[in-house]
Amino acid sequence: MEETGDRLKAEVLALGRSVGLDAVGVTGADPFPEVRAELERRRAEGLHGGMQFTFRNPARSTDPGRILEGARSLVVGALRTPAPRLAEVGAGRLRIAAYARHDHYATLRGHLERLADRIRSDGWTARVVADDNALVDRAAAVRAGIGWYGKNANVLLPGRGSWFVLGAVVTDALLPPSEQVEEGCGTCRRCLDGCPTGAIIQPGVVDARRCLAWLVQAPGSIPREFRRALGGRLYGCDDCQEVCPVGRSEVIADGTEDPAADVEAIDVLEADDADLLERFELGDVAHRVTAGFSHGMGRRLSVVLAALHEPEVLLLDEPFDGVDPLGVEATLEVVADARSRGAAVLVSTHLRELAIEACSTVSVLRGGAQVAEMSALDMAGEEGARAYRSLLD
Repeated sequence: MEETGDRLKAEVLALGRSVGLDAVGVTGADPFPEVRAELERRRAEGLHGGMQFTFRNPARSTDPGRILEGARSLVVGALRTPAPRLAEVGAGRLRIAAYARHDHYATLRGHLERLADRIRSDGWTARVVADDNALVDRAAAVRAGIGWYGKNANVLLPGRGSWFVLGAVVTDALLPPSEQVEEGCGTCRRCLDGCPTGAIIQPGVVDARRCLAWLVQAPGSIPREFRRALGGRLYGCDDCQEVCPVGRSEVIADGTEDPAADVEAIDVLEADDADLLERFELGDVAHRVTAGFSHGMGRRLSVVLAALHEPEVLLLDEPFDGVDPLGVEATLEVVADARSRGAAVLVSTHLRELAIEACSTVSVLRGGAQVAEMSALDMAGEEGARAYRSLLD
């Protein structure tokens, strides 16, 4: 039986490398009790910042036996994501993190399915998990000898760094484990010092409440204290990986250009619903997207661009039209920020209550002509509503 396991392992590892995986390793399917305890500790302290993923149910995500009954082994694979050294994002453009520019997980799943098929051909059961809350993939990768935990909390492959996506095949076949690798960060702390928001609070521990990669996905508006650090990011943040010296030669070999890295903001502003659903791969949830999706996104993006440029005069034309409550809140915060730094703000809107909240002085127009100007406070409440209606009669 041991000889059979050795043979199958050797064939699966060789197949993984031949189909395009950059690294493959094997570990047992035993639970990860230390990882579970750490996930629960960080969640209790609020370090998850509301993030779900493997924090949602640590008891499940740290037990491969929940994925496949009778699981005995994990075959872990890593696939590199190219990461060219790009210049700063230009004006009017927004950047997407390296791992999200293409669907690398789809490619990874395809490779892992090849390994699963090989295992199944010997009569065993095998199930692929990648980008899946069901498994703590980094812990599995470390235990399978793929790499070590970096101080930026990513898995670093020896000599190659952390520019990889991870996945695994869970199987009831008993395969001998691979040897683990030694930690290789040493005294380096470039990622801790290079994080733009100080989110890496100690080696290997990230406070998601400060991490830009999470904040751009999290519900609600981005806290004011992190908006300047956000810069031109649209999705994700690569800073803690870009400063890492491990695997620097491969990154240099990737070149200095990636057409998929940046998005023209004007393209999003001018796109219709169908264009945006296709552009951001939302076709499978189109039935849940409300009418006017592109209109609302365009309004929000206009406000984002205005906030990034910090103009002395901020002009917003119907910024609340077609925008959800979170977008309204974010817009009001941008207006408040602009006013606090002394910028002149002019908001044109037909929504009286939001005009009162956004501005200190209100001008009422009828037929393009001004019919009144007053303090926003005088326009508030029922009395203000009656005064407003009378001006329009």
